[in-house]
Amino acid sequence: QVQLVESGGGLVQPGGSLRLSCTASGSTFSVTALAWYRQAPGKQRELIATITATGSTTTRDSVRGQFTISRDNAKNTVYLQMNNLKPEDSAVYYCWSGGGVWGQGTQVTVSS
Repeated sequence: QVQLVESGGGLVQPGGSLRLSCTASGSTFSVTALAWYRQAPGKQRELIATITATGSTTTRDSVRGQFTISRDNAKNTVYLQMNNLKPEDSAVYYCWSGGGVWGQGTQVTVSS
């Protein structure tokens, strides 16, 4: 069973950057599609970005050019680089694997 552990969240000022990491256990990481979601208080969880096993990516329209997903199969890790952060980006960010496994989430708060 794959387990996912996110890190890298925190408090950042508007305009700042964060890089989230999600490290997976298990030997199937390199052949698994991965994704980042976020959920703000009172809102539904929404898909932010996906990356296939071969590195093809998709990004939500509202954050395209602002957020970038990438992966390092040697480290069993997927990343979400977030730039020019805005207060509306505040949410709990979740990592998801193609096997249907979720991480525990990491809080991102954008505030001055």
